[in-house]
Amino acid sequence: MSIHIQNLTKTFGTQKAVNNISFEISKGEIVGFIGPNGAGKSTTMKIITGYITDFEGSVQVNGLDVRTKAIEVKKSIGYLPEHNPMYLDMYVTEYLLFVARMYSMKGAIQKQITSIIELTGLQVEQHKKIGALSKGYRQRVGLASVLIHNPQVLILDEPTTGLDPNQIIEIRNVIASVGKEKTVILSTHIMQEVEAICNRVIIINNGSIVANNDSHKIKQSQGNSVTISVEFLETCSKDMLMQIPMVADLIPVSATQWLIKPIDNVDIRQNIFNFAVQNNITVLAMQFQEKTLEQVFQELTKIT
Repeated sequence: MSIHIQNLTKTFGTQKAVNNISFEISKGEIVGFIGPNGAGKSTTMKIITGYITDFEGSVQVNGLDVRTKAIEVKKSIGYLPEHNPMYLDMYVTEYLLFVARMYSMKGAIQKQITSIIELTGLQVEQHKKIGALSKGYRQRVGLASVLIHNPQVLILDEPTTGLDPNQIIEIRNVIASVGKEKTVILSTHIMQEVEAICNRVIIINNGSIVANNDSHKIKQSQGNSVTISVEFLETCSKDMLMQIPMVADLIPVSATQWLIKPIDNVDIRQNIFNFAVQNNITVLAMQFQEKTLEQVFQELTKIT
């Protein structure tokens, strides 16, 4: 087990930032660690990295206690904070060499730097000063710096911030690739990103874990409602459409478009198609819609 957290609690004054949480993450897992602002995500990640040492409970990384084996733990972690501090007057390759030396790397350091630059798509910008780079490329430098020492665990806080859509896909591919051999905690507010690359999702709210499973099972556990959007060529009445087997409810969008909610969330597209054929009605479009992770997130973290 790469990361093992048991009964973790952290209090700042009278505020309990993390409230008795427990979870485990194995090697080869990419876990989305999500929650609203102030939920306890950053505090938890800072405890795992050894940045915060005053807490209750047990935290182990690769079998090492973060309190008693802090240096060994830090050597095995690559941590990219949301606001990644860098020396803006250093060149990209110079900065990566500096980081490599901080980790006391030995052997073919330059070869590793070249490999990481290629992996993170920094070839064109590698001879520029960091201060001259766009925000997106600075984020790439940050990612490169946490990969340079080949850590076993990656903790990434908003790694695609400031990137354009093409760059986001490229960085996601990098994370998915390195995640096959490492343990990755990915904190982000982009739900599509979580569903695209994460094996599992941990949702934290008000310092407590409210969900810990793959995204599909989390949606199922919240009564994942199914809706089928259908657009007909002809105008159809509600009474007419209620004749379709297994229809629970109908919501009109326009005279020819309806949202159809089936009984027990079953897929009734075949029933709708058969109904249209039998009644000589033309179906222009039909789309199967499930509750999104974003909707489930809002339900689990809403203020009551």
